[in-house]
Amino acid sequence: MTADHRCGPAAPACAKPTPPQWEVADIVRLYGDSYRQTHPVSPGQQRVLEAIAACRTVQLGGHMEQCPQCGFERYTYHSCRNRHCPKCQSFTTAQWVADRQADLLPVPYFHTVFTLPHALNALILDNKRLLLGLLFTAASQTLLQFGRHNLGGQLGGIMVLHTWDQLLNAHFHVHCLVPGGALADDGTRWVPTHPVFLFPVKALGTVFRAKFLEALAHAHTTAALTFNDTTAAFATPQGFAHLLDQLSTTTWIVYAKAPFAGPAQVVDYIGRYTHRIALTNSRLVDVRDGHVCFTYRNRRNGDTLEQMTVDAHTFLRRFLLHVLPTGFVRLRHYGFLANRCKARTLPRCRQLLHHTPPPPPRQTLTVTQWMQQVVGIDLTQCPQCGARPLHRRLIPAASLLQRPRSPPRS
Repeated sequence: MTADHRCGPAAPACAKPTPPQWEVADIVRLYGDSYRQTHPVSPGQQRVLEAIAACRTVQLGGHMEQCPQCGFERYTYHSCRNRHCPKCQSFTTAQWVADRQADLLPVPYFHTVFTLPHALNALILDNKRLLLGLLFTAASQTLLQFGRHNLGGQLGGIMVLHTWDQLLNAHFHVHCLVPGGALADDGTRWVPTHPVFLFPVKALGTVFRAKFLEALAHAHTTAALTFNDTTAAFATPQGFAHLLDQLSTTTWIVYAKAPFAGPAQVVDYIGRYTHRIALTNSRLVDVRDGHVCFTYRNRRNGDTLEQMTVDAHTFLRRFLLHVLPTGFVRLRHYGFLANRCKARTLPRCRQLLHHTPPPPPRQTLTVTQWMQQVVGIDLTQCPQCGARPLHRRLIPAASLLQRPRSPPRS
């Protein structure tokens, strides 16, 4: 079997959702050690592998829940809370989506995507913190410049970094949600865009390319870039000049379109990967004999759902491509939506748009409340007799490790 094999259309989804049969954690536990022995793994990637393997197992400790009526007992293991883990932070994601939807203004919104050419992939992988930061800077400066020149005011935008495509290969781009208008500099007017048109995408791409390449050239001049064997050709002035020439003659893709089903749909879409990376466990079909089969959307074949099988080491290599540097912020807000001024500018925008009354203050939910209201699961109720509340007791990992219990599926 080849290392990269498309295995035909995926089976139709079941009507009733069920826990995934396989998880990324299973792949790490089965093949992580052999992968580390044969492939270079950075300290950051090592921490991610360890966190995913330990997530919701006895290694992290947990709680024992007991029903005082019927004596039912169950153990709930702690999550790793690593932002790259497919199982973690669903609650945090839901809170982020709810907060962003509460910020929406009564105007058209535009879903805008800035994508870096794949010719930069190898250099980015060597310099993630620097070059992904430049991606944010160039994209945000481009939008803010067009807002000032075309509308005469300050635009707003939410940007979320994605680094993958459907096959888990490197594909560096930012998704942006942009309100259709700008706040005038003196704060007295809301300047609307065309209801179905933001800015010319070719012009956006040209300015985005110029800003990024200017910053990239400066980084090379100041010796801020790191090179390895795959990018050594770019280290010399001649090699880097050739790369800049190649990139300068390439069309840089910028996508801008009013979301078909409204801005809330885009907030929900980009929110799916605000606190995890690459793929969900539900996309895993099979893991056996050193291979991993997962589903993907074939954009070139009518957006059909298909399957691909790769060897486990290839899967892990692709997955680890998307581990971000420690502390790197992949959710950013700009213009009148920037965190430093949003408390002042957003109410002013609502006032100018005659959007009253303002939305209710954000309701802070606990995990238990969220599970009951959103998911419909009452964590305080005994699943055996229905009594509530369950009594909870913290149990250290050392005590749990003495119990021959296997980790629960989630």
